[in-house]
Amino acid sequence: MSDPTTEGGLTGRLSFSRIVSQRAHSMDASGIRRVFDLAAKMKDPINLSIGQPDFPVPQVMKDAAKAAIDADRNGYTVTQGIPELLDATWNHLRTDVGWDGPGEHRAMAITSGTSGGLLLAAMAVLDPGDEIIIPDPYFVMYAQLGKMTGGKVVRCDTYPDFRMTAERIERCITPRTKAVIVCTPSNPCGTVLTGAELREIVDLCLRKDILLISDEIYDEFCFSDAREDGRCPSPARYTDQCLLVRGFGKTYGCTGWRLGYVAGPREVVGEIFKFQQYSYVCAPSMAQWGVLPAFGVDLSPVIRDYENRRQMVVDAFAGITSVPRPGGAFYAFVEVPKRLDMTGQQFIEKALEHRVLVIPGNVFSARDTHFRISFATRPDRLAEGLAVLRGLMTA
Repeated sequence: MSDPTTEGGLTGRLSFSRIVSQRAHSMDASGIRRVFDLAAKMKDPINLSIGQPDFPVPQVMKDAAKAAIDADRNGYTVTQGIPELLDATWNHLRTDVGWDGPGEHRAMAITSGTSGGLLLAAMAVLDPGDEIIIPDPYFVMYAQLGKMTGGKVVRCDTYPDFRMTAERIERCITPRTKAVIVCTPSNPCGTVLTGAELREIVDLCLRKDILLISDEIYDEFCFSDAREDGRCPSPARYTDQCLLVRGFGKTYGCTGWRLGYVAGPREVVGEIFKFQQYSYVCAPSMAQWGVLPAFGVDLSPVIRDYENRRQMVVDAFAGITSVPRPGGAFYAFVEVPKRLDMTGQQFIEKALEHRVLVIPGNVFSARDTHFRISFATRPDRLAEGLAVLRGLMTA
């Protein structure tokens, strides 16, 4: 039977194998999303897969967003963001990294999430064939930046301690290298680089004329034993020649608001303005007004709670397998014990049989020897899931 058509319609089918771009064909759907889809079909899963905070948006931010909607602040904003949020964010950076605001060589843009900022940055920097160095393991988006821009992604192997050091980066540099992405605290490992390590990376990038992109989406989720002078280490304290990428979603539990920012060299941020104008246009207007009070929110009770959960994860696998102690974020990258003779994918399939969802390491890495746990879940559920995973390793 032929496909139905509307009355008077024309028959025929397009050749989508010709129409769909090679760029699209080259990209896989996120492995994390595949696990999310599984979770939706399972009854009462123990979900240790999702990288989303489990606390509500602070009330003061909810009220600000609702007030903006009620005040009809629902239209376009200027491309770079509302002046009030730009001013508030610059004030925060003055205190946190010592940048004294915009100027001839420094600028900021409010973006549609940190992912939006990263994509726009890659578009602003990479031409076809240009290289960008990323850590391995990496946030899943990093590996796709080359395919989306025509550039080439070069993976910097950070096993077994997951520290992206200047020495490891330098081995990856070629004449085509344009940029390096550092993520600290990291997804999927929770690694926090020290100030000394970051200073060496800054020095390397300045010497080699390479843009350092510092993805600091988890900058507030930095635990007490990884902080220096009470703050999360950042390369922005040593130079304003890096591109700082931060966000509000993970920090304040408003991931769906899709709000982040980039700050750094005007020569790069100015190009990001152009790409944002012709793509996202602007970040969501009501969300920009909603996060205005964010920098006054005290997150210390939340961070202490997550630090305790971190300890639960470390204790659960002590003496059984290797888990470098996370210094921040809410992830741990756990090695599947070699004696089990299993890949990360095979291990998570076993875990699924017990209703525990974690992400296989091959989603984040060229290797498939680990799996990622998110401890952004209730402590009782976390304990239940950890008991299952530990049991699978010791059975």
